[in-house]
Parts: sequence; C-alpha cells; structure tokens
Amino acid sequence: MTTDKLFSAYKLKSHTIKNRIGVAPMTRMSSSEDGIPRRDVLDFLVRRARNGAAIVYTEAIVTDYESAQGYPGQSRILTQRQIDAWKPVVQGIKAAGAVAVMQLFHCGRMAWPEINPARRVIAPSPISPRQANPMTGKPYPVPDEMSLFDIRHVIRGFAESAAGAVEAGFDGIEIHGAHGYLICNFLSAYSNQRHDAYGGTVEKRCRFAREVIQAVKARLPADRLLTFRISNWGVADPDVSLFVDQDEYRQAVRILSREPIDALSVSTYSYSDPAFGTRRNMAQLTREATDLPIMICGKIYDRRSAENALQDADIVLSAKAILLNPDWVADVREGKALALPASEEANVAYTQTPLP
Repeated sequence: MTTDKLFSAYKLKSHTIKNRIGVAPMTRMSSSEDGIPRRDVLDFLVRRARNGAAIVYTEAIVTDYESAQGYPGQSRILTQRQIDAWKPVVQGIKAAGAVAVMQLFHCGRMAWPEINPARRVIAPSPISPRQANPMTGKPYPVPDEMSLFDIRHVIRGFAESAAGAVEAGFDGIEIHGAHGYLICNFLSAYSNQRHDAYGGTVEKRCRFAREVIQAVKARLPADRLLTFRISNWGVADPDVSLFVDQDEYRQAVRILSREPIDALSVSTYSYSDPAFGTRRNMAQLTREATDLPIMICGKIYDRRSAENALQDADIVLSAKAILLNPDWVADVREGKALALPASEEANVAYTQTPLP
C-alpha cells in the first residue's frame, strides 16, 4: 500500500500538522487607519483552515509605526485593539485543526515616505530599486542608511509585534526575510554595501537577520513555532539575483540554520525551476545546506505540482490557487484538473472585492 505523502501528518516542532498543505502568506492592503484587516480578509483565513489547509499564514504584518510600512492599508499587531481583532481568527483556525502563523516584516527600501508615519524610508545602504514604484509610477526614493540606533529600533519593532501575536494566540511567527524587503536588503550585496558589522561578507550581511530572529525568539513561549522566509528574487528589480551564486545562497542558509528557527520557507517563481545556473531547484539547493524542515511555494496549483514539489520539500504552500479557490485542498485531494491561475486573477487580493 502506498502512502499519500501529501495528505499525511507531519511533525513540526511540538505541532503535528494534519497534511503537508499550507496557505502562503500574501501581501494585503485591506486595513483602514486602525491597522486591522477587513472582515472578509480575516474570514478568508478561517475558511481555508476549515476547508483543509494544515497551516494558515497571515498576510505580512508591518512591525512598527515608523518606517516599516511599504504599501497603503497594511496591518499591524501593536495595540490591544489590533490584538483583539486577531484573537477570534486564531481561534477559528485552531478549531478547524490547523496551525496559525503570523508573518512579520519591514518593507525597507520598498516603502515610500508618504504612507509612513515618520515619512522616511530606511535600508542598510542608500540604494533605491532601479525600477519605478508600480503604485505611484515614480522612482523609489533613495533610502536613509540605517544607523545603529535605527537597527536597534527596528529589531524592537519585530519583538513587540511578536509579543502581540503571542497575545493573540498564534501558534507561531514567520520572519519575512525574502522578496527584497528590509531583512532581504541586508542579506543581499545588491542592496547592502555597508562596511561595518552588518555588511561585507555573507556572515556580516546575515547579522541583522540573526539579531531579529534572536529578539523574536526571546518573546516566544517554548511551544511556538518560528520560521524564516527566504528567496532569490525581489518584488522590485526581479531580474536581479539577490544572491551572487549557489555557494553564497547555501552559505546564508547554513548561517541562518544555526539560529533557533524551526523551518525555512523558500519562495520561488516556480518550485521546479533550476536555480543559479545549476540543474537543481531552490528546495534542492536549500536541502544541501540545512537539515531544517523546508516549505516551498511557487506555481503549486494542482495535485501533480504539489506532489512533485514534495519530493524536495516537507510542506507545500499555495498562494494564488488557494486564494482564488476556497475548495482547493479538496480538489487537490480528488485529483481534479486545475489550471494555473494567472497573476492578474490574483489581483482581487488588492481590491475591495470580498475574497472567496
């Protein structure tokens, strides 16, 4: 008798997840000035848990009231009202037998000052993306180079937001170190040209990420999960590799794996694409550098792609497919013929249209 790996249970730290399928974290712009998402956005997360997803990630939550915000209408979890808004969502996810994880991030150089309370953009180095901001049609501003005070302030923002997520009852935290946002800005020599303890070698460029991990870990009870998301692409200048080559990427993975994280979440354009000019995909290259559980995301849209992705990873995360189809997990279980959603279809996530 063959084992259905995709729908088999998996032990992740102290949590046993009921299958290997999760809802990927997806950026939202659905909050009002109170930093709380719309009701349909919160209900969407609970509905996906009830419909079979084993892990449900929130949208990326910005981590402070100064410079973290990169898009209009993003959410925070720093006030009691914000915490209280998330509590029933977490309870609903857990009641459905799923694990609830809040993703935290700082937008770094992807921000624009008009939407930040402090009206500033910060990054490890004063280097802006080459492409124009798609939301304004204007060039991104040159960010302020972060001082040591700025670095400590931002790290405290991650820690305080993690404490808010714990208060809301989340099973875990994910630190967003991918897609060209602040932590990724530090990891990549493309955006980090510092000459102090936070720039230069891969080890030094990983220091900021490590300090964020340690600060967040200090706020988590022992049973909570801590995951880290990584990628080789950014939402701006997507043609630029954020790591020079496979050796630099694997070195970063090895360094991060020494920290107290429970899994690495690898975000790709397509899970099966060869990476860094090799014949191996991102999950395979990651596995060569770590024994941590690996989550993979990128064009996983039907049973075949999910099972293929699991050959090199431990958990698959779906974004567009599970966003657009509330019955996606059941359809995958039944092996239904499913089409790969177009990126344009997923733009519903950024409108006022209620999510399905």
